[in-house]
Amino acid sequence: MEENQTTVTEFVLLGFCLGPRIHLVLFLLFSLFYTLTILGNGTILAMICLDSRLHTPMYFFLSHLAIVDMAYACNTVPQTLINLLDETRPITFAGCMTQTYLFLTFAITECLLLVVMSYDRYVAICHPLHYMVIMNWRVCTILAAVSWIVSFLLSLVHLLLILRLPFCGPHEINHFFCEILSVLKLACADTTLNQVIIFAACVFTLVGPLCFVLVSYTRILVTILRIQSGEGRRKAFSTCSSHLCVVGLFFGSAIVMYMAPKSQHPEEQQKILFLFYSFFNPMLNPLIYSLRNAEVKGAIQRALCKENHSCLVWCSQHKPW
Repeated sequence: MEENQTTVTEFVLLGFCLGPRIHLVLFLLFSLFYTLTILGNGTILAMICLDSRLHTPMYFFLSHLAIVDMAYACNTVPQTLINLLDETRPITFAGCMTQTYLFLTFAITECLLLVVMSYDRYVAICHPLHYMVIMNWRVCTILAAVSWIVSFLLSLVHLLLILRLPFCGPHEINHFFCEILSVLKLACADTTLNQVIIFAACVFTLVGPLCFVLVSYTRILVTILRIQSGEGRRKAFSTCSSHLCVVGLFFGSAIVMYMAPKSQHPEEQQKILFLFYSFFNPMLNPLIYSLRNAEVKGAIQRALCKENHSCLVWCSQHKPW
């Protein structure tokens, strides 16, 4: 047994067993999604950094969300694209554990950031006169830092629990990346403790935050309905509805994947759910926030107009007289 345990130094990600032609189509499609994710979130991040009108607590947290979404994509998509072109190409044990750790880190960070953003909207709408006092930059920095630190520590717990397990038998992971539940299936030991910790972490990072978000938005909805100004009510609804869309997409898919009975979701169906979670969510987030947020659209328009104006000025100064 000890001799066999030392032989598993790499894994093979089975991915999607659909044939070379469909793999090529998926490669092109996922490459497009990957590009849109990086460009979309990168644009949001750039606009927040460059436009002083967006230097507010809400957009401070949104910039962190954009960073998390880009990190999500960079962690899982490149390996998936490689496997679509070469199904037999392995991933090292260290590389697989790193991917698992980073995926968990970014997932937990996004959960906590969405909770913090819901609290920010609650304070902004329900206590507008005290907003800048409560959500000052020191508080915002602490909330963002705590979200990252907690996610790194919780993910480290999961990683250490995985590393204590022996991997002495099969080395084929029936997934398109090193997802923690798929990795645990290859362990040559009892994984009950791992499963219990994962479920407890889901309650802490999914169910608890979701309840907090729902309570916050219930209070927000009641406050919005009391607003006399139609323009104020419309602006509040627009801002909160974009956040609720992101919350629904993220928490809905995560709870189905990690807390629903696995017998109801075969492995191939779980892969589709993870596709939505890993590919579509990070790509849709910037679209949701930009299309439904007048301030972000305004920042993009100002940046484009400024660029066009700079080009016109340069052209006028360099006319061939």
